[in-house]
Amino acid sequence: MVVNNSQPESSAAGSTARKNRRKITRQSQRPMTAPPRNVDEDQEMHDIETPAPITDQQSGFDEGDDELIIDVDPMQPTSAPGFPALTANAGKTRLKSETRRIAIPPHRMTPLKKDWINIFGPLTEILKLQVRMNVQRKCVEARTSKETVDIGALQKGADFVKAYALGFDVNDAIALLRLDDLYLDSFEIKDVKTLHGDHLSRAIGRIAGQDGKTKFTIENASRTRIVLADTKIHIMGSFQNIKVARDAIVSLILGSPPGKVYAGLRTVSSRMRQRAL
Repeated sequence: MVVNNSQPESSAAGSTARKNRRKITRQSQRPMTAPPRNVDEDQEMHDIETPAPITDQQSGFDEGDDELIIDVDPMQPTSAPGFPALTANAGKTRLKSETRRIAIPPHRMTPLKKDWINIFGPLTEILKLQVRMNVQRKCVEARTSKETVDIGALQKGADFVKAYALGFDVNDAIALLRLDDLYLDSFEIKDVKTLHGDHLSRAIGRIAGQDGKTKFTIENASRTRIVLADTKIHIMGSFQNIKVARDAIVSLILGSPPGKVYAGLRTVSSRMRQRAL
């Protein structure tokens, strides 16, 4: 057997191979029979393998059908995964034991001891916390227990004790445990305007008023609670009400007369009533 490596013969062999391939693809749609072969073609195509004839079963065609029939294996049914039944306490989230320590000022330790029963009760009954008073460190320690369900119970308890430490009454501070939209806001007089000596004393007097009249008026008009501790002012209420009370106090610090502040509070309170209706 002799193989010629000349360029013309190789091109002729390639063109002949492409012709034979076209013939094979065309004949696959009909019952396959052995194609006639010439002696010259056998000599030129000695290095090309002729594919075996494709039967009707392999090609997937019948004699009278022109469409391609594809056999697809039906999907095997998958079994559903089995999970164990949930327990009765599965819906309750168990919290990790967390501890919070709230510092108490020295001048509030004596009132804390007197009102400890009123402070201890809401923390244990409403929030299900474990609370104790550390006299040596002058603080109140609280931690979560197995009965604690609320995630924010520890934070609410800390805000409640902190509000009492700032000077709020126990009954007012309990509102922090029962309502979700109450906050604490604190600022100093020097944050608004730097005052010294008698000017600072007069500003504090304007905020408090005679026998606390001005402070009570601001509280009732804005529905907040205000604690005036020397130069520090603490306000408890909703976000919008805190803003109303803070604006009135800032006006008094800057020197506005109480009568003008009262007029502004009446206007604001009337608007709040209309919105409530």
